[in-house]
Amino acid sequence: MKIKEIAAVIEELAPLRWQESYDNAGLVVGRMEQEVTKALIAVDVTDAVLDEAEREGCDLVITHHPLIFHPLKRFNGEGYVQRLVERAIRQGIALYACHTNLDSAPGGMSYYLATLLGVKELQLLEPRSNDPATGFGVVGELAASRPLMEYLREVKSTLGIGALRHSTPATDCVKRVAVCTGAGASLMEEARRAGCDLYLTADLKYNDYMTPDGAFTVADIGHFESEYCAIQILFDVLSKKLLTFAVRKSECSCNPIHYLV
Repeated sequence: MKIKEIAAVIEELAPLRWQESYDNAGLVVGRMEQEVTKALIAVDVTDAVLDEAEREGCDLVITHHPLIFHPLKRFNGEGYVQRLVERAIRQGIALYACHTNLDSAPGGMSYYLATLLGVKELQLLEPRSNDPATGFGVVGELAASRPLMEYLREVKSTLGIGALRHSTPATDCVKRVAVCTGAGASLMEEARRAGCDLYLTADLKYNDYMTPDGAFTVADIGHFESEYCAIQILFDVLSKKLLTFAVRKSECSCNPIHYLV
């Protein structure tokens, strides 16, 4: 099957025009007319993932994060990005990324994660002004009010979080929850305006835990942990739409952050 046929299925769900200006989603290494026989889906391109691709006979690796974010001036193997790009080219492995276009797609990353965590009646946290059906983060309701710490422990267990950091609890119980996969500190004000009791996101800094007047609780659920669901989302759409094409979920897509608890 040609890469362009696979890309068409992904981009039906998450068109490239929905990616942010800083992003580099789409075909990163390879040619659209290239024939491929098997795809491996991961969060990041790493040596372990390329090892797995070679071992399993996958000539296409589809990831959430693009390997290349900035222009490369040299291919001298000194940096891991140059080294992995060179390795993929040498081994004939194409690389495709579905990043912020999947983050902002209706039914995309935040929708999937919120649903997994029991949040329903979802609405966008930050709709795009030029396309209000797309945007970042979601907010919704739990089926019933839950004790905050009990719910956070459930989130930690469900996502396999090594250590969950949170602000001073604003309330004892939680019902309205906002969720943004990946780095979502920029949506703190939107979470406040949405009236959430709890905001789940990742990559929070020190001052982010000082929520305005203790209006809501914020919790850092980890960047990798919040975006691991990209593998399942992409696997589902490809396996349902391309019945004769082999798709594999990576077993070597691992969190680069380790926890000492």
